[in-house]
Amino acid sequence: MHEIVTREEWLEARRALLVTEKEETRLRDRIRAERLAMPWVKVDKAYLFDTPTGRKNLGDLFDGRSQLMIYHFMFGPDWDAGCPGSSFLSDHIDGTLVHLNNHDVTYVSVSRAPLDKIEAYKARMGWKFPWVSSFESDFNSDYHVSFTKEELESGTVFYNFRDMAGDQANDELPGMSAFIRDEAGHIYHTYSDYARGGEEVLTTLMILDRAPKGRNETETLSFVKRHDEYEQAPRAHACCA
Repeated sequence: MHEIVTREEWLEARRALLVTEKEETRLRDRIRAERLAMPWVKVDKAYLFDTPTGRKNLGDLFDGRSQLMIYHFMFGPDWDAGCPGSSFLSDHIDGTLVHLNNHDVTYVSVSRAPLDKIEAYKARMGWKFPWVSSFESDFNSDYHVSFTKEELESGTVFYNFRDMAGDQANDELPGMSAFIRDEAGHIYHTYSDYARGGEEVLTTLMILDRAPKGRNETETLSFVKRHDEYEQAPRAHACCA
């Protein structure tokens, strides 16, 4: 049980918390500025992806825009379905596409699962965002989100900018990478984040963080299921139906 106080006492506590929240906001602003100031790395390697409209290279995925955000969706070649956590993040994307596209940003998910599996799962989930396969490409390996059995058994794998124990890793792990293409057609890798680095994309978590019980989880995302696997389906609220 939380302490029960008067409205005046609550207001005092809320103002104290606001000081810390403002510190967080200023830190977030500083992080954004440092992120934008990061150096770039030219992408010289050719990558090919299977898409619903044929095989395309990395430059094609920009779809005529100068910026490309790629979500490394956890879906291995031998998996029957996409990762619940990656699916949770992807539930937040479709509504943002029109805003991203009109701000010169293309969003694409990439997985090593073959295209037919991706298309079937995408249809099951009802998603619209672009999603392509890197099944025959080194792309996932080069951006440190896919690992072979031999790599996992070797003792360590490189993920989230550090070595981690292979027995603590999966053959597929999540992340997001940013790219830019200049007028000459040169492509540069500008940023990546992994693990919990992209939590701010998950607006569900941002709302839960403000709810009385917070995330109410036993471990990270322990409460998350694919959206068609919850017992309670979405419905209109009685007061608003």
